[in-house]
This record gives sequence, C-alpha cells and structure tokens, in this order.
Amino acid sequence: MAGLYELQTNPELHSPVLVLGMEGWIDAGLGGGGAMGHLLDAIPTEVMATFDGDQLLDLRSRRPAVRITDGVLGGLTWPEIELRAGQDRAGRDVMILTGPEPDMKWRAFVAAVVSLATDLGTRLVVGVGAFPAPVPHTRPVRLAAVATDTELAEKVGFMPGSLEVPAGIHAALQEGFAEAGIPAVGMWARVPHYVAAMPYPAASAALVECLATVAGLDLDAKDLHAAAALARSRIDDIIAASEEHAEMVHQLEASAETEVNVAPINLSELPTGDELADELERFLRGEL
Repeated sequence: MAGLYELQTNPELHSPVLVLGMEGWIDAGLGGGGAMGHLLDAIPTEVMATFDGDQLLDLRSRRPAVRITDGVLGGLTWPEIELRAGQDRAGRDVMILTGPEPDMKWRAFVAAVVSLATDLGTRLVVGVGAFPAPVPHTRPVRLAAVATDTELAEKVGFMPGSLEVPAGIHAALQEGFAEAGIPAVGMWARVPHYVAAMPYPAASAALVECLATVAGLDLDAKDLHAAAALARSRIDDIIAASEEHAEMVHQLEASAETEVNVAPINLSELPTGDELADELERFLRGEL
C-alpha cells in the first residue's frame, strides 16, 4: 500500500477532516470542482503525499501537457494525485485529496488512502460532487447525501428509496472508510439539467457551506455567492427570451414546490436543455 504513495511532509495534525474532490466522475455545473478550487484558494496548503501516477493512471487517456517555446521542448506537466494539508480560519486541520480519479488499482488505492488517513487520525471524510437533476435554477440548491450512516445522511439530506448506479472512486473510498470505522459522507449538489454543461457556482457555494456545517469548519463562500448571482442573472435573461424555456422552468418550479414524487417530471417530455446550454455559452462569450 505504501508503495503507491510517497510522503513529502509529516505535519502534526489534530483530528483532521479529509475532503475528497477527485476529477473524472460526474460533476454537473463543475459544482464539486468549483468547491474544491475555492477551498484550495481559501486554505493555504502544502503537499503531504503524492501518489504514483505510473501505477494508477492511464497516461494515454490522461496525457501530460508538453510545453514548447520557439520549437524547444520546455518540459512536461504530469497529472498528479496529491494529498494536501492546511487549516481553516479557526485553525482546524483539513486534508484535501485532489487529482484525477485513478484508472487502475482502485482497491489498492483505497487501501492506501484509508491506511494513510487512519494513521493521521482522520475524524471525518467528506466528498463533494454534483449531478444533473430536474430542478429549477430559481430555487436554492439542494444536496443529496451518500453516507456511511443514517445520522450523517440526515445532516445533509438524501433522496429516499433505492437505486443502483455506476460508482466513482469516492464511493469506493467511502466503503473503505466505513470498514475502517471512519465516518464518511458524499455531498452531491443537484444542478438544473439545462445548465449542467456550464459552470454553476450556486452548487459550489452550497457544497462549501454544507461542508462547513457538517465538518465544523470555518469557511467563507461569499465569492461563490457573488459568482452565483451573476450566473443567475445571465440565465434569467436567456430564459425570459424563450416561451419554451420559461415553461420548462415553470414546470420544474411547480414540482419543486409540491415535492410530490408520485408523478415526477419526465425529462424526455421537456426540452433537453442542449439548445439553452448553447445559447448560454454564446451569451457568456458575448455573442448574444
């Protein structure tokens, strides 16, 4: 297990929280990516451990970037999986696992991360992500939990019932933490399906605020809320220009208000959102 990673520093941590934000799985509206970017900007961190990309990553699908200047090779930037450590504004220890989702050796990777987190005295693991859902952009972002116990799930909110879906590495890590007796919860923001292909900072803000609440961290999401307000205004302008899009949003609003699951909205009967997404992207480029 230790062969998969190399410790770069060995800071003294006190009951740290581990935040998972690996790239490569579903992340509608870049909700999880935006939350992770905000955390890394807000919390000064140092690299604690690096993982062996040669063993974990398919470099044909995640090719390194080459820098060429005036025809001269300037070096390659390799994809990296890192465990970083820092403190929130109140001095509480936080670890952040970043980088691409492994392509290979998932079980060995899970065992290595769980072992490392256990040795470091991790008290809680929180994953962040976002998925497209039939919800309107005019309502607050709601989260859905995937947790190792009912109490954690209830703190975030969850979707009732059972379902079976393909798993990302966060789910595999959660299973490993559950077996090790470390509580873990995945927080998933529900992003309006019609804006899932563009940045949706409201989802990132909701994830950061819920992370602060669930993990007892001192985090500020003001910048994300400011970006969300700007995005909301732009989306409103596009929606107002189309009766079809406005009707779609009205249907989603009605469903959100009633919270009745007996007759859920059938996305196949609504505009797919592709046309709206194209208009939004052109609007953001200043072409509309």
